[in-house]
Amino acid sequence: MKDSLKTGMTFEQTITTTPEMGIVHLGPDAPRMYSTPAMIQLMEGTCVQFLTPHMDAGEQTVGFHVDVRHLAPTQIGQKVTGKVSLEEIKGRRLKFTVEAYNEEGTKIGEGLHERAVIDISRFSES
Repeated sequence: MKDSLKTGMTFEQTITTTPEMGIVHLGPDAPRMYSTPAMIQLMEGTCVQFLTPHMDAGEQTVGFHVDVRHLAPTQIGQKVTGKVSLEEIKGRRLKFTVEAYNEEGTKIGEGLHERAVIDISRFSES
């Protein structure tokens, strides 16, 4: 991990929701809404995108803790922005606050996410 990584750093990315990101368990007649697993994937992916330039060669991160709440619905087709803030660095462990907002500015999710820096070659040997 490079010295460029500091607590307090933030990052965000915006995606457009697609049908594959929608809930399906309510049946075909239910409105297509952005699913909780897709929101968590956005939060984790935003952390990875933020962290990658701060990793040394051969390093990457893996998630090991997710604690989020899905606060409001978002229709498929809307844009969603994932925002992350690095709150803590403890050795190779990184703790983030994570949020998601839909294009109307409504906070649709919030919580904590933790990642660990790993050596990719050692991790793939496991």
